[in-house]
Amino acid sequence: MNDRSTAEGILFTDQYHLTMAQLYFRLGMHERQAQFDHFFRNYPDYGEHRAGFCVNAGLEWLLDWMEGARFGEQEISLLRGMTSRSGSRLFDEDFLSWLGEHGDFSGISIQAVPEGRVVHAHVPLTVVNGPLALAQILETPLLNILNYQTLIATKAARVRESAGDALVLEFGVRRAHDRGGNAGTRAALIGGADFSSNAGVSHMLGYPPKGTHAHSLVQAFLAQGMTELDAFQAYADIYPDECLLLVDTIDTLESGVPNAIRVFERLRQKGYAPVGVRLDSGDLARLSTRVAQMLDEAGFPNASIVLSNELDELRIRDIRLQIVRDAAESGQDADSIVNRLVYGVGTRLVTSEGDSSLGGVYKLVGLKVDKTWKPAIKVSEDPGKTAIPGNKRVWRIVDARGLAAADLLTLKEEDPAGDWQNECSRDSLADRPDGFNLQLLNQSHMSQRRCMPFASISRIEPLLSDVMTAGRLVYERPSLEEIRAFRQADVAELDEEVRRLIDPKPYQVAVSGSLWALQEKLLRRLSTGRAGPNS
Repeated sequence: MNDRSTAEGILFTDQYHLTMAQLYFRLGMHERQAQFDHFFRNYPDYGEHRAGFCVNAGLEWLLDWMEGARFGEQEISLLRGMTSRSGSRLFDEDFLSWLGEHGDFSGISIQAVPEGRVVHAHVPLTVVNGPLALAQILETPLLNILNYQTLIATKAARVRESAGDALVLEFGVRRAHDRGGNAGTRAALIGGADFSSNAGVSHMLGYPPKGTHAHSLVQAFLAQGMTELDAFQAYADIYPDECLLLVDTIDTLESGVPNAIRVFERLRQKGYAPVGVRLDSGDLARLSTRVAQMLDEAGFPNASIVLSNELDELRIRDIRLQIVRDAAESGQDADSIVNRLVYGVGTRLVTSEGDSSLGGVYKLVGLKVDKTWKPAIKVSEDPGKTAIPGNKRVWRIVDARGLAAADLLTLKEEDPAGDWQNECSRDSLADRPDGFNLQLLNQSHMSQRRCMPFASISRIEPLLSDVMTAGRLVYERPSLEEIRAFRQADVAELDEEVRRLIDPKPYQVAVSGSLWALQEKLLRRLSTGRAGPNS
């Protein structure tokens, strides 16, 4: 069977999830309610620089996939044909019958941080509740979809930070990993790219695709004995109000820009305003300064200069800094040059150059046994890799400056927002700002704690929302513009030191005293060998 839909359906998972599911079935555990948390432990590290925050993305595409994924006849037939090393059937018929009857995600409930929100290490981004066997099978597709889009949205947010208010175009689909380029385009738009050259996904998302032309356009004219000017003029004749010309096929300053200006002058005579030129090679900062001068002298001060060629957040930053230096030497206005730049970012965006994967994980944190939820914990010699157990809530603490100060993980029954509101309603609180504190504990070291006076807090908001209950969507899907607005608002609430491109200040993710005590209790049980199904 070579049906691509089968490979991209519910069997888009790792084999061991299927064998584990059968084990659970054999032991009568398969329908026990389980809770898994999806989170990442470390921010992307690009080598010489690293991220100080991430941007959550991919949830809508995960939910779309889940709605159509189930074990049908074709999937059951494939599993029926799998054999062990001895040649015996790997999956028994009674298990396959159960999959055929119950093998979809109609029993799954999900809470999640909305797309576009700024998120941090160790914070549950997605919380999955449902039958153990099927919640386990969901792990691989969930990580595949959410980790990649979050990775690319984060990279795009860093590019946006570096580019300031300039237009950013996503040009990466040709360098992306197969059809992952579509997911990369969506994530880049969430993270801060304004438009994309990816025609199909742009239309699907309601965005006009953007682009210029390739060097091959000029080459095709040259091969027929014509000129670069002929190629430019032909493009302008067909697209007079979309005329943006790639000027580095022959010689940028001696041929490309002069020919572009000739075409622009003809367009102007016909009442059209040229869009600008694109530079795809050479010293982009130096060329931008010189090209801006040539366009200004020709009377085209509003013509854009689109830059491309292995751009990322640091290269954009360096180009802008170099333009400031070069303009000072030449007597030009640096702002007038920088403000006309547009950045086409491709390969280094959709491949997240420097850190090509987000280390998101999916860990069991609770299991329902005899109608009682039992917290589960995964232990590591590295305290930072110990999964935080139990059914939790996530809160964002915003300080009096209006900046995000910390994310706090608590037990489900805790309500720091309610406690804060109750205390803030007391007249005496303003007079005794140290009398009521929010305790923020380090997950691994209780001695590392921070006390935030309630009077120093302006807002406490929950981050997790119900998105699916028993396989049914229970939230109104935000538009892409709304998702982008979430990202913009959250980034604006970050401390400048957390937003830094180089060596960002660590953002605090804390646990409550009750959650820390639960974690320590489970760790002590494991260390003494007394942890068991009824402990």
